[in-house]
Amino acid sequence: MMMMKPQLQKPPSSSARSSPLLPLKSGSSAILSSPSFVNILPARGHTKHHLSKKYNRIRASGEVKAATATTTGLDQKDTAVTVKAVVTVQETAANILSTLSLTAPLDTLTDFAGKTFLLELVSAQLDHKTGLEKETIKGYAHKVNQKETIVTYESVLTIPAGFGDIGAVQVENEHHKEAYIKSIEITGFPNGTSVSVPCNSWTHSKYDNKQKRIFFTNKSYLPSETPSGIKRLREEELQLLRGNGEGERKTSERIYDYDTYNDLGDPDSKDELTRPVLGDKDHPYPRRCRTGRPRTKKDPLSEERSSNVYVPRDEAFSELKQLTFSAKTLKSVLHALLPQLEITLVDPELGFPYFTAIDSLFNEGVTLPKPTTSGFFQSIIPRLVKAISDGQDDLLLFETPEILDRDKFSWFKDEEFSRQTLAGLNPYSIELVTEWPLKSKLDPEIYGPAESLITTELVEKEIRGFMTVNEALKRKKLFILDYHDLLMPYVNKVREVEGTTLYGSRTLFFLTENGTLRPVAIELTRPPIGDKPQWKEVFTPTWDATGCWLWRLAKAHVCAHDSGYHQLVIHWLRTHCCTEPYIIAANRQLSAMHPIYRLLHPHFRYTMEINALARESLINAGGAIETCFSPAKYSIELSSAAYDQLWRFDMEALPADLIRRGMAVEDPTAEHGVKLTIEDYPFANDGLILWDAIKEWVGDYVNHYYPDPTLVESDNELQAWWTEVRTKGHADKKDEPWWPVLKTPEDLIHTLTTIIWVTAGHHAAVNFGQYMYAGYFPNRPTIARSNMPTEDPNDDLFKIFLKKPEAALLRCFPSQIQATKVMALLDVLSNHSPDEEYIGGNVESSWAENPVIKAAFERFSGNLKKLEGIIDERNTNMKLKNRVGAGVVPYELLKPFSESGVTGKGVPNSISI
Repeated sequence: MMMMKPQLQKPPSSSARSSPLLPLKSGSSAILSSPSFVNILPARGHTKHHLSKKYNRIRASGEVKAATATTTGLDQKDTAVTVKAVVTVQETAANILSTLSLTAPLDTLTDFAGKTFLLELVSAQLDHKTGLEKETIKGYAHKVNQKETIVTYESVLTIPAGFGDIGAVQVENEHHKEAYIKSIEITGFPNGTSVSVPCNSWTHSKYDNKQKRIFFTNKSYLPSETPSGIKRLREEELQLLRGNGEGERKTSERIYDYDTYNDLGDPDSKDELTRPVLGDKDHPYPRRCRTGRPRTKKDPLSEERSSNVYVPRDEAFSELKQLTFSAKTLKSVLHALLPQLEITLVDPELGFPYFTAIDSLFNEGVTLPKPTTSGFFQSIIPRLVKAISDGQDDLLLFETPEILDRDKFSWFKDEEFSRQTLAGLNPYSIELVTEWPLKSKLDPEIYGPAESLITTELVEKEIRGFMTVNEALKRKKLFILDYHDLLMPYVNKVREVEGTTLYGSRTLFFLTENGTLRPVAIELTRPPIGDKPQWKEVFTPTWDATGCWLWRLAKAHVCAHDSGYHQLVIHWLRTHCCTEPYIIAANRQLSAMHPIYRLLHPHFRYTMEINALARESLINAGGAIETCFSPAKYSIELSSAAYDQLWRFDMEALPADLIRRGMAVEDPTAEHGVKLTIEDYPFANDGLILWDAIKEWVGDYVNHYYPDPTLVESDNELQAWWTEVRTKGHADKKDEPWWPVLKTPEDLIHTLTTIIWVTAGHHAAVNFGQYMYAGYFPNRPTIARSNMPTEDPNDDLFKIFLKKPEAALLRCFPSQIQATKVMALLDVLSNHSPDEEYIGGNVESSWAENPVIKAAFERFSGNLKKLEGIIDERNTNMKLKNRVGAGVVPYELLKPFSESGVTGKGVPNSISI
């Protein structure tokens, strides 16, 4: 259906043009009229929404019932209404620089003529006489004021009688540069109300793209309830966001589409930087955002790399300093500080000669040659880099991590090694032993004998007569970190990479009577290699000097395995990587006016941009992950294997994850519906309260918008979103039987709760403690560089180990360049930016305007404040030995709120760093 010819209201008089910066009187004929921006939904930007008035349920087969004045700001039927619209634009650094461009004088003339933005108002209703869309109203907004970086534009406009409710506004940017429109405020309605219209989105120049931007009102509509006058625009906007799957994406575009991870390698640069494509039958993987870059010359399956990776325009980090603190810092570390470290620490294999040399990182620092831009590091990463004095070199000086500050020797202790499996950086790997004897599922023809050397006799000797192994299994007393079968296929390949080594590993723990874990045994295994048979050995806590040092070396290897698995699987894969398809599908299939889009939108903030940055400089071939973690060049390939073998959406819910690992059992009588196997499990104890709070909030929200259960299954946008998540976003697992089906509100509530948990609780638990626990790298080394002395007992090497075992441990630890690189990265990754948006913190304006949703959110926010108090109380309870004790870092990673900086607490809404 074609739109009827728009009405263009009178242009401004010449006197208006001569003084465009002066505010004009309401009703002046000199002012260009503009649409009434009533209840416009913000575009898919990420800054805070300020949506407008009270939400009204719609139940009129596509036609909108008469809305209240507080909803639309418009209560006229037979008379015209004159109102004033104030458009607020945020100037950015790019906008300011564009004033030096060749087109700047033309834009100045446009402002002078009062024609900066062309605004077009669309009625929500069809013309009842013709059945066609009503004529739209056009008008220009002109510049009236600028305070620092905030620029305002005004238009006085007349809404004609019978126009009806405002359904959408189209905006055309008359400048040659894009503009970040924050909001439009409408005042002057006869009932005294005003309308706040947030946009929070980049609006492209008409010279780059003639397509007008569409902003819908802030009223949420299921597809079947869409007002007739904006049905076409609803679908057109989604079509624009989907694109056609062709061509290379431009920075200004807002197109969401899928592609495989075919951009991690750089074969045109070096053959050794070739990497397999992730996202096919050989290497299953989630999909990322399509950029459309050309294919490489040497590998037609791989995409060329570029310094700026495309993400849809409104997914990109804001240019405002307060909105990019963490992002800018991370980029500075990746692109400036790490290369500077490589220049300073010339020998990449050089380790730390003494433990005191590690300590010096915190009290003496590393001297860096001063960059050409004076004060560069101090302005961007002042927490890390200090200026020694004017004109001299810079100093990389690390803050003392809390674990080291509280107990310098905690990393050495078995009890801390065990405690961190429940209350440390990776609480997701510990699992109950349910099968005995331990046995590999790998092919023994390739990997050697499957049976573990951790035998019944060995375990019963170690638990010293407390009980038999059968009793321990029955009473759920044995737990394991099992990295055997996942790592074994990579051991020989990784060992071909210079400067690293790898084993398959199993670490067994015993649950003591006071609820703490005690390590029992570590088994390290190397598969057959060449003419050598499989090698495996079990190490236990012993009471002789040689055995003690071998045990410490074995723990270092296990910690390196756990560090790699945590970073590559628990953190990157299960939060960052698997969330991107939810975001792409939501923008392609859920209209901006869909209530579920509005619920999820705060939880998707900045994720696509941080993932693009990771592909550019962190997980790419030769990037920080490959050079500093044990799996080396196979790191991301290893995460693909984990995705293939282990990832299931239905197991990403916290209760399901705990049950799968044997760390909980279903119990309808228990407070959270599950009973924990280890009662003092800080991550699970706090996490279940957060999970329940999220689920209650989501339940209140979903039940409000889907009062009739059949509405879920009949919601074509919702079903298209979830189908696309499965069939395109996670295409390599599309036929798995465990995918939830969205038939009832309960199905939808559980699915949405799982997504929000992953983006908020899961990510916070495994990200913001990174510097606290791994900033002192002996506690969590990211790489093991040397084999166990007993694997190939060369007399000379073993004599060196016996003579100076401390040196053997230091040789096993990361090199100086690896350690300092990782420490700098973890410091930044653990940091909360000043603009962090915490879960339950600020109500979205669209929720605040609806009394039911507002009350539900306030209840949610109140529950999170209660969680803060519960965690504080738990951290003073001396009975909870896994979170309280002498020198123990209190468990606060799931405290919902935090100040900015490296705090070890705070749960942001989204995966934004």
